[in-house]
Amino acid sequence: MNKLFIALVLSILIISPAFSQVGIASWYGPGYHGKVMANGHVFNQYAMTIACNHLKLGTLVRITNLSNGKWVRAVVTDRGPFIKGRMYDASFGVAVTLGFVKDGLTRVRVEYEH
Repeated sequence: MNKLFIALVLSILIISPAFSQVGIASWYGPGYHGKVMANGHVFNQYAMTIACNHLKLGTLVRITNLSNGKWVRAVVTDRGPFIKGRMYDASFGVAVTLGFVKDGLTRVRVEYEH
């Protein structure tokens, strides 16, 4: 293989570090459905999306509900939550899939998904 190609692949692997964080997630939906998000697109409460203040918009993540082991892939499309102690706001669709709509909050692990 071309040495330049190998160097490029290795640099991408080094630049793309693993990310794993545990925190509290809440969910949002009905009051924001149809409104414009931070990424400029219209919010669909049934889509697999999350709001986050510290990850880049467009980042694909894997979210695992630590109370039941259910997980889903989602995209960071918005900013939030803006309540102390919460790290992520999941769309209604994510909350349904992860099984925490009734409780409103859950402890999750969020990891980069490649």
